[in-house]
Amino acid sequence: MSIESQGTKLEISGTSGSAVTGCTPAAGYPTIFTKASHGLSDGDVVTISGVTGGNAADLNKVWVVKYTTTNTFAVDCDSTGFTGMGTAAKATPLAWLEIGEVTDWDGPGGSATMYETTHLRSEAKEKKIGLMDEGQLSLTINWEPSDLGQQEARQARADRTEKSFRLTYSDGSIATFRGYVIGMSSSGGVDNKVSGSITIEISGPVEYA
Repeated sequence: MSIESQGTKLEISGTSGSAVTGCTPAAGYPTIFTKASHGLSDGDVVTISGVTGGNAADLNKVWVVKYTTTNTFAVDCDSTGFTGMGTAAKATPLAWLEIGEVTDWDGPGGSATMYETTHLRSEAKEKKIGLMDEGQLSLTINWEPSDLGQQEARQARADRTEKSFRLTYSDGSIATFRGYVIGMSSSGGVDNKVSGSITIEISGPVEYA
């Protein structure tokens, strides 16, 4: 069943929110953390810290939260066989700022490079698929200098800073990704509003929840 465009919103990461402390990780795939009434939601981007053990570095990094229940949440890490992870991990979520006045968007989406592996014993062209390039997300906006999300995008472009983005569709499904704001411009004319555009270069995989 198709969903409506109306109601879709795009958010950009701002500062960190309040940390969820005392999380207990369980080895497996995905890695499930237990914390009563943690308050996280699918699609939240969190920095995990405080995991112990020999494989701590594999978990103590940035993750997208998935499969939330009232008292558990998961991240897409295969921790099968990890030991000594402790009971005092911390999940620090990003605060989100909605980029306001978006009128339309295009993306995310891209394609992978195909490379040829044909050799002298081949009976036809042989090819393999390379890494996926998720391309760009392009936005058209009503130019609004006081909008905090637009301000954050403008600053990210000026600072050349990689940011996290969260696209929430009207049915509640979420696409989360990281990227750079590589373009931001405005335009106008007689008897018309000031319009703008934002171009985001996606710098990794897109995760859906």
